[in-house]
Formats: sequence, C-alpha cells, structure tokens
Amino acid sequence: MSVAIVISQPGGPDVLKATEIALKEPGPEEVQIQHKVIGVNFVDIYYRSGLYPAPSSPAIPGFEGAGTVKAVGSNVRTFTPGDRVAYTGNPMGAYTELRNIPAGRLIKIPDGVDMQTAGSSMLRGLTAHMLLHKVRHVKAGDWILVHSAAGGLGQMVTRWATMKGARVIGTTGSAAKMRIAQAAGATDVLLHTDAAWPDRVRAIAEGRGVHLAIDGVGGTLLSSTLSVVRPFGIVASLGQPAGPIPPVRVEDLGFARSIALMRPSSIAYADDADLYRQGTEDLMFALQNGLENHIGAEYALTDAAKAHTDLEAGHTTGSVILTV
Repeated sequence: MSVAIVISQPGGPDVLKATEIALKEPGPEEVQIQHKVIGVNFVDIYYRSGLYPAPSSPAIPGFEGAGTVKAVGSNVRTFTPGDRVAYTGNPMGAYTELRNIPAGRLIKIPDGVDMQTAGSSMLRGLTAHMLLHKVRHVKAGDWILVHSAAGGLGQMVTRWATMKGARVIGTTGSAAKMRIAQAAGATDVLLHTDAAWPDRVRAIAEGRGVHLAIDGVGGTLLSSTLSVVRPFGIVASLGQPAGPIPPVRVEDLGFARSIALMRPSSIAYADDADLYRQGTEDLMFALQNGLENHIGAEYALTDAAKAHTDLEAGHTTGSVILTV
C-alpha cells in the first residue's frame, strides 16, 4: 500500500485527501520509485480547482518529483534499484509515496545535485530552459522582465538568465519580497502594484523596453506587460494566479509595436522527448555549475492542503515541496 493525496472532485485545498492505495508491480516499460521529494506548483492548483480538467476521477495531482528506484519492469535496462532519479511532465500523479512511471520520463540525478534540489527544480528548471532557450534564445546583454521574481520560477529564471549574461528587471507584489528578487540577481526590482512600473521598466531597459517579458501572474497585468517590450520582442504568458486574462486583440501586438505574445506550456515542453532530454541535461549541468534553487517552504506529503493554501495566498517564496 502507498499513501497518496487524492482529488475526488474539484474545489479548494480541502478536497486533497490522504488515501491508502494499492500499487501494482511496474509494467514492462515502467519503473517504481519511492518518492523523497515532490514539487508543488501552480499547475497542481489549476487541476485541483477544476480550471484544468483532471485526466481521471479520482485523480492524484503533481507533475514533479525525485526519489530512489524500488523496482523496474522487465524491459527496463537503464535503471536499477537504488538509483537516484527525478522527473517532470505527464502522467500526472506525483503526490504519493510510491508510484509507477514510464522509464522514459526519468533522469538519473548526477553527482553534486542533492535529492531536494533535483526534486524541486525539474518543472521550474525545465520551464526556465524553455523560456531562455526556446521562447527566446537569451544571450548576454538582453533585457528580461520577470514578474513574481521572488517566486520559485522567478528566482530560477533570474539566476539562469544572469548566468547567461542577461540583465533582469524583476517585479514583486510586496516590498518584503524585493530583497529576495535582488538576491537572485535582478538588477532592479519594482512593485507591480505601483502604477508607474511600466514607465520605469522602459526607462531602465535603455528607453526601448525589454527583449523578453515573462508574466506568470495573469489577470490584468498582461495588458501592461505588453507595453514594456521593445519592437520584435516577446511576451510569455505562463499562468494566471491573479485571475482570468482579458482577451488580447491581435492589433495590440502590431503594427506599431511589432511584438509577439506566446502562451508556452512547460508540460508540452516536457512531453517532447528531444526537448525534454536536452532541457534536463542542460538543467542538471547548470545545477552542478552554480545554478541555485531556493526552497522556500517544505511540508509533509499529508500536509499538501496546507501547501496549496499557502502557495495560493502568496505566503511562500522560492520552491515549495512535499517530503515523504
């Protein structure tokens, strides 16, 4: 038996229930892992709340974790019991002590990367890789705007972009979080609650605006974000914890602005085998060579509802994890 956090119907954090489930032996192409660390992300909240439809009912949330191999299927040759492994992406189902998962989803955790770092970095790290290598191939001298720069993804993007020589302007929702964004490497940090922030971003970025703006906040913030991108730059809209995003007219992107708007999916990125392989290789190399991932909050697996409550309320900074 394995303890899992199960959603039987959409709703608030209280719908997350600890349940004992029976787990079969891994299939021929599967690996059974004993979780040590499970990442908590806003995409989990979207599935829990019903914003995104769950693949089944009941469902186990979660797209990210790390642990040790307990057993392997008959056709698996790349892993053996005891290996340290991590993953992100489909299939959903990380909030559990034990799980069976396709072998192709797993990567081995290299020497020099601890289990907590690996388990809390996979989704955010792959998302950062997507933003900095696929959405825009960021290079030295680029200007990047990162909303929620004190959050887990915001800090990861800021640190990795800075390692590549880019200059990051961060925004936060409170003065208390500004120091966190600065410590992650942002050259300037602004409050996105200050109506003057778009003017300040354009002024800081050489009077022309940023090359890439990353909006993981949503709500009405996106319309202002479009105004701070220089011609032929791009805005990446990643999430909407602040609420639904009003429609954007294509006329708002050009001709005078000549900018692009993308809604990239980190799960789709992870589900592409080639992008997943390259992205996770680059991520592990970066983690071995100075890229840090700050863990801001840690909860027991059975306290998943509390983790969701705190993340939704904006009470956390950095990555949020469950431990087994």
